[in-house]
This record gives sequence, C-alpha cells and structure tokens, in this order.
Amino acid sequence: MLHPAHPVDAHGNPTAVRFAEVRGTSLALAEGLSDADQTVQSMPDASPTKWHLAHTTWFFETFVLAPHQSGYQAYDPRFAYLFNSYYEQAGPRHPRPQRGMLTRPSAAEVVAYRHHVDEAMTGLLETAEALTPALADLIELGLHHEQQHQELLLTDILHLLAQNPLRPAYRQTPTATASGGARPLEWRAYDGGIFAIGHEGESFAYDCERPRHEVLVQPFRLASRAVTNGEWQNFIADGGYRAAPLWLSDGWATVNREAWPAPLYWEQRDGTWWSMTLHGMRPVEESAPVCHVSYFEADAFARWAGARLPTEAEWEVAAAPLPVAGNTLGRAAFRPLPAEVRNDGGPAQMFGDVWEWTSSAYGAYPGFRAAEGAVGEYNGKFMCGQYVLRGGSCATPEGHMRRSYRNFFYPHQRWQFMGLRLAEDA
Repeated sequence: MLHPAHPVDAHGNPTAVRFAEVRGTSLALAEGLSDADQTVQSMPDASPTKWHLAHTTWFFETFVLAPHQSGYQAYDPRFAYLFNSYYEQAGPRHPRPQRGMLTRPSAAEVVAYRHHVDEAMTGLLETAEALTPALADLIELGLHHEQQHQELLLTDILHLLAQNPLRPAYRQTPTATASGGARPLEWRAYDGGIFAIGHEGESFAYDCERPRHEVLVQPFRLASRAVTNGEWQNFIADGGYRAAPLWLSDGWATVNREAWPAPLYWEQRDGTWWSMTLHGMRPVEESAPVCHVSYFEADAFARWAGARLPTEAEWEVAAAPLPVAGNTLGRAAFRPLPAEVRNDGGPAQMFGDVWEWTSSAYGAYPGFRAAEGAVGEYNGKFMCGQYVLRGGSCATPEGHMRRSYRNFFYPHQRWQFMGLRLAEDA
C-alpha cells in the first residue's frame, strides 16, 4: 500500500484529514527521486516532478488562500509566474515546453513552499466560519486537481526514466507475479434503451460530467475484460502496424511519421517483447492489459479484431451496477494486472488497470456551463479534438474515480496508462 509522507496536522477535521492525506500522498510519490530526477522534462506533454508538486500548491495559494485568508503572505510572489499552467485569467506563465529549464527553485525549496501553504491551509480549515460551502467546494476541486497530478507525476516520471539508456526503476521490482494465462474473452450483452448518464447527486464531480442527461443507446455487447498484451502481439505479428486499411487517415500518417512498430515503451530482445515500466525493463506480461496505446492504435486494433470501441454512454451503462474499485494507486502495483474473475458476472477491469479509450469525442453535455472565473478554464476550453477515456488506471489515486469520470486526451497521445476494451453491435 502507498503511505503518505509528512502529512500536515489534521486535528481530526474531516476536510483537514482529507487535505493532509492527499497532500501527503504527493510527497510520498516523490520520495526517492533526486533533485535531477525531479527537474528534467522529457517532452512538452510531460512536466517535471517538482513542477507538479509546486503547481498543485500554487492552486491552493492562488484560488483559496490569497482571496479567502486575510493577511496571507505568498511564499514567493515570483512562483505565480513559474507554476501557473494554463489559467489565462490568473496571469502570465512560464512556457510549458520550458518547465525542465527551471533548475531553481530546488526540489527542497518546492517542499518548503508546500509546507508554507499547507500550514496556512490548515489554519484556514480550522476556522469553521471561514469554510463556507462554496469555499469547501473549491478546496475539494483543488484536492481532485492534485490527485490528477499525482497520476501525471507517475506517467511523466516513467516517460523520463524511459529516455535513460540505463532504464532505471522508479520503484523496486515487485516480488508478486501474475499466475496463469489471460481470462478468455467473453461478451456481455446489454439491452438498448434510453439511459441517463453523467454525474448525479451532490458528491464531487468535474463540471464536464454534468448535467446528467438522457441518451439513446442501441443494444450492444461489451468484452468481459480489457485487451491483453498477448492479443496485441498477435495484432503486431499479423502486420497490424503495416496495414493501411485498418487505420484512420490521421492515424496512418502518425504511424508512418513516428515509425511506430508497437505500443510505447515496447522493444524486442532476442525475439521477446520487453517494456519499460515503473519497475524498470520487464518482459511483457501477456495476460495483463495492453497499455500506452493511442486512440489511433486502439481504433485500428478494434477494426482488426472485427469489433469497435464502445461509446462513452455504452461504457457508463455497463459500469453503472459495478462497484468503483480495482487495481489503482492504493494497491501500489504500479502496473496493470491480469483480469480477475467477477463473482457477479459483470465485466472485469472496468475501474483501474488502464484508462479505456472510447469512440466518443470529448464535448459538452447538453446544458453544460463552465464555472465563472479562472477555475472555469479547468475543462470546458479543452472540448475540441480529443477523445474520452473511462475507468481509471493503476496510477489513479483512491477516491478519484467515478462512473461518470471523463478523462480526455488527443488521439496521438499514449504516454498515459491507456488501453482499450472491445465492443460490438448486438
């Protein structure tokens, strides 16, 4: 299990307890990384570890402390420029592709920055009259925002370590290994009809998960588990990466331009596939879900398999009766694991292991309205040219997944723990 490091003093306050747990988990994830590990940026899509630690701190300082705690003094006013990400209304920012150039502040000073903000936040949380419902909602948003960055921290450090010829491990190789082969792929049938999807109730959700609304879903079938590495090897062996008819035009152009022969991090050694993981280089586990594949690759595989990707509505309908639990960050496996048999007969791996690509473009639900102010820039302005993924991964923190959660990425991206599940018309 993953244990938070150096949590702030929570004093039994439920909101303060959660704040301490989330903030402590971020520091625990950075344990063992050198200042150099935390500074380098491996590509423009990724960010250095210490930038993640500082940016999530900047969020609380900028949106909670500065406007809501009288007399709050910023740790360093210059950090507002360094650690803003994309919030135009919050002011100018350091260019994203140059975050790896920030050798100063050091990782140790970023931790000191976190402690400064955590101390002020703890004081605010102890002031009951200051914690209005609106402010409590804003703090909850900040905590979920930090949990998103915890997953990004892991995927970004994996990409960084993969660039090193030594292939160093982020964590030591686990002693536990999977037993047996992959579960046979079976199909689960679902009736069509009009279904309500999107978040319901008063618990936390991002604005893009609302409003809850009705959709028409035709009868469909969904695979009982995610696509495995072994099945993906069959796709490669059958020439899947060289068969133009399987690919969308933009996907085919990307495959040829980038010369993709396999999922990200895969390489062959003496005829055997190996992959870079958070545990270093390891033989590809055939029964585990394939991951680090783009939407383009997922779509091509589905076509090769004589199936398709599910829509996000189909995915949510299938997930509706299932518990939100699986191989996530709290299990500390740090890798996707083979599917386990479900006692209720439902599909396995709907939550955890790998985010699952859907065929649904990331767009606004009917009636969507972005929040006012800078926090309204959180999701709505990215509703163009991206696709929705569902379910969570082995790097998704506990308490951060929901049936209605809509992750989204561009179709060529694949450094996240992205996989797929097949669907077909009934």
